[in-house]
Amino acid sequence: MQQTNQPQKTQAIGLMGGTFDPIHLGHMRLAWEASTLLGLTKMEIMPCHLPPHRDAPSSDATHRIKMARLACAETPSFHVNDWEIEKHSASYTVETLQYMRDQASSETPLIFVMGMDAFRLFCRWHRWQDILNLCHLWVAHRPGSTPPETQSDEYALLKRSRAEHPHDLLSSAAGNIHVHNTTALDISATQLREDIQQGFEPRFLLPDTVWHYIKLHQLYGW
Repeated sequence: MQQTNQPQKTQAIGLMGGTFDPIHLGHMRLAWEASTLLGLTKMEIMPCHLPPHRDAPSSDATHRIKMARLACAETPSFHVNDWEIEKHSASYTVETLQYMRDQASSETPLIFVMGMDAFRLFCRWHRWQDILNLCHLWVAHRPGSTPPETQSDEYALLKRSRAEHPHDLLSSAAGNIHVHNTTALDISATQLREDIQQGFEPRFLLPDTVWHYIKLHQLYGW
């Protein structure tokens, strides 16, 4: 029988947040790689309601969560979570992770999936010092992204908490950071919105169901 490198299924839970305005194949691939390599039975996709440190999303929460559900419909391990949407207040990652930790056992590994560009600003996040007490970080490092500067707090944090192997995140509930060299899908939601507004169809960048939804509801100026 042919051997596979995929791990056995675990009780660990993955979480990926964002505005998802709109959700695209870069998001989906990032979540899929983490989920597959860790053997996750559940990856929570959680659209935020109001991002605290950036402009309000272009489309409202109702549309964004519906697009996320369409994108995830055929991937059984992906679950779209509406907790931040229903909270109707600014979405701070530490509060979301505390909610997720409260829903799981204290021993369950919780893995927060993010990109390297976001991690470079991690130590500016609200109560960032508490986050690694609640989860592990899976940091996707795609070709062209830049790691933290050597004098930065993020660099020191990574040096102190780095887990070289993905499976190291499964042996405890929280506290480690794994940097994963991810598939190069350099897709920007901002660029997608601009392209759609200019009348350029985003074929092969979005799930087809999401593109049909955008056209149906005339989002992003289409």
